[in-house]
Amino acid sequence: MKFLIVLVTYLAFAMADDPLSADEFPVLTAYVKECRTEHKPTQEQFLILINGEFENADTQLKCFLNCFLEKNGLLVDGQIQPDVVLKKLLPLLGTEAVLGAQPECDSIKGSDNCDTAIKVYECYYKHDKIVHQLTLQYFKSKNLS
Repeated sequence: MKFLIVLVTYLAFAMADDPLSADEFPVLTAYVKECRTEHKPTQEQFLILINGEFENADTQLKCFLNCFLEKNGLLVDGQIQPDVVLKKLLPLLGTEAVLGAQPECDSIKGSDNCDTAIKVYECYYKHDKIVHQLTLQYFKSKNLS
């Protein structure tokens, strides 16, 4: 459930000050590159993640998020993996944020796997504004904003 990063949330956390080890960052970066190459979201689409305009997300962005979250183990065949979410997001967001969002966000199901990914990310994004800040920080560091 690295979404929100569950979907890209974990992606956003890649630039946070302390939560990721030196070994994890290159792996996450590789996942981002692989998923960007495969699904080709535009820079404008990435701005949707920063600005929270999820209703404007296209298929490329949704499938990029699904790809990234699946590679991180947060989603498997469109299903949130609650234990993985706890393991990976608890240290990043804190107990209150994750446990507060999980009942609602982990039960979300979209029309397909890609739609599920963006909806889960949106849910976590709306539950905890730190997700917004980390997403913004990540994309600014990559000159994508």
